[in-house]
Amino acid sequence: MAEAAQPLEGVLVVDLTRLLPGAFAARELRRLGARVVHVEPPEGDPLRAVAPAWDRALRAGIESVTCDLRADLPFARALCERADVVLEGFRPGVVEALGLDPSELPRSVVWCSLTGFGEHERHRSRAGHDLNYLGWAGVLEDTPATVPPLPVADLAAGALGVVAEVLAALLRRAATGRGGRLMVSMTHRSHALVDYRLRGDPRPRLLTGGAACYRTYETADGRHLTVAALEPRFFLRLCELLGRPDLGGRQYEEDQERLAAELAGVFASRSLEAWLALFESEDVCVSPVATRAEAHADLAPWPEPPEAPALGADTAWWRAELGLSR
Repeated sequence: MAEAAQPLEGVLVVDLTRLLPGAFAARELRRLGARVVHVEPPEGDPLRAVAPAWDRALRAGIESVTCDLRADLPFARALCERADVVLEGFRPGVVEALGLDPSELPRSVVWCSLTGFGEHERHRSRAGHDLNYLGWAGVLEDTPATVPPLPVADLAAGALGVVAEVLAALLRRAATGRGGRLMVSMTHRSHALVDYRLRGDPRPRLLTGGAACYRTYETADGRHLTVAALEPRFFLRLCELLGRPDLGGRQYEEDQERLAAELAGVFASRSLEAWLALFESEDVCVSPVATRAEAHADLAPWPEPPEAPALGADTAWWRAELGLSR
């Protein structure tokens, strides 16, 4: 694997966020080369207690300082003044109430607020988590009884939304010298993932279980595989390999459940390994439902990161660097 680019080398990110969305965003900025300082309350980010393994994975290579924002605001302000980017995840108005006003920081600072609902008049102060945001955003309409397998609002809409906005702001700062204030709403960005469907789907629930050619199927050994043969040529070839060429012309027939039941019966006749061997060199858009461990072993996305810091491990260094007494 080629060495990863480090476009944010030399960029200092001060992270005031708590829990998963901010931690994921900070991890991605660190992966791009930024130096990230996580400012935690004296008792630590709640993620340390709620999901310590997640915290260790996401905070690897990130510095930790402890600061009670109410009792030691000068320390927090000094860190933010030094930063290129500040991330925070409080509800709108909270940081100002604490006395940490973004408008009083150097104009070069990019301040990004990661919120549940942004400044929406009705929802701005509402508490919530990923599932709530997805519910408000209309994402769960097709599958209301199913919890998504990953927190889409937290990670895709929120954390990666923060990364995109921050990168754009840093590009603008390079040209103008001005940072600015950003606000990312996990609910609004989640809705943006589905609003293209407001005028209807080409077929009912085409990508959310309504089509037999775009589903998961169980194999003989209790594993599952994914079929995403949307184009007719892929589906026709798949049906030939299944020994059921008669199904090829029925791809988008009205009774999709009947077609899916016939496909399910075929897939249940062999193990996952046997099916993957059959499809290995074929263009049929079939893949395994891999475990997380299998996927990691296969893809190995990047080298193992360094260890996550102990709570407050870098507090003394930063206090000395900023000229503050303990």
